[in-house]
Amino acid sequence: MIARHAEIRASVQALCREFPGSYWRARDRAREYPTAFVKALTDSGMLAALIPEEYGGAGLPLSAAAAILEEIHASGANGAACHAQMYTMGTILRHGSPAQKQLYLPGIASGALRLQAFGVTEPDAGSDTSAIRTTAERRGDVYVVNGQKVWTSRAEHSDLMLLLARTAPKDTTAKKTDGLSVFVLDMRGAKGLAIRPLRAMLNHATTEVFFDNVEIPAENRIGEEGKGFRYILDGMNAERILIAAECIGDARWFVETASAYAKSRRVFGRPIGQNQGVQFPIAKAYAAMRSAELMVHEAIRLYEAGEPCGAEANMAKMLAADASWQAGEACLQTHGGFGFAEEYDVERKFRETRLYQVAPISTNLVLSYIAEHVLGLPRSF
Repeated sequence: MIARHAEIRASVQALCREFPGSYWRARDRAREYPTAFVKALTDSGMLAALIPEEYGGAGLPLSAAAAILEEIHASGANGAACHAQMYTMGTILRHGSPAQKQLYLPGIASGALRLQAFGVTEPDAGSDTSAIRTTAERRGDVYVVNGQKVWTSRAEHSDLMLLLARTAPKDTTAKKTDGLSVFVLDMRGAKGLAIRPLRAMLNHATTEVFFDNVEIPAENRIGEEGKGFRYILDGMNAERILIAAECIGDARWFVETASAYAKSRRVFGRPIGQNQGVQFPIAKAYAAMRSAELMVHEAIRLYEAGEPCGAEANMAKMLAADASWQAGEACLQTHGGFGFAEEYDVERKFRETRLYQVAPISTNLVLSYIAEHVLGLPRSF
């Protein structure tokens, strides 16, 4: 582990000790949102790490947010309950108006407002964002939204949603990513808005969201109409980098947990960690984790310098997700049957880290991006 932001890491570790495995097992069993944990993070100021000081935040760089999320996951906890607040900041901070920042950021920083919902994916438009069909029609001083989003995590536990909707028909735009606009939707008391929970393999508080003539004030549109896709790209790169940091944290937890168990578990009169068949998968997982960590830090360096980082953000997410899954496999196998027992937390973390082979972007799409945009190969889709 590169010990950047050592004080922040130590603070996160101390906070997470107040929320041990038993806390997360109870939430997972009941499919409950970890309200107390999110409140503690908010009260500590960690969820406001990226918000400038003038709006009540800490004004820290992306590397600090990555350190926070990595340590949460390395502690055995799960930052998915609140990580969206960090990566959605990129769109508002870089493209929001001064009035929008003043309206929302102080409340988000204090915890009076939650910005946890990111409304992009639709049933027929997953990775192909340009195919979204949810519309936002301008009618005077408001936009009227109709359509549906899916896999919109934390919508039930958020006050605000960063929403991407189509403001011009796809067949009327020069580029397929034109005609999309991004809005801050205040979900509190919004008429025509319906949220339906989706039960999934893991406790991720994910939902479907339905829009039936939902009105959004025109001043809630971020930036120019029709340019929303390019505005959320900042958020998408930050999302992939921060998810990669979480995966590094997961891999650390798996490697440390597997190593500890391999030292203590004795079979045939000797610790199982003395056997190379147990040692080698853990050691390979550790090496993979450290390699992925280097790409995560490179992506962060480019992002903080304001340089293009799409390739690095995608590679960081893919390599870190692969490393955490490899470490999860090694940890589960090391524990044998006990790896499937709830009390060891391995099966919960195993399910949680598996998500990142698919989200927020699948491995195949990362490879397609590298092939086309880095290697110059013909577009495959």
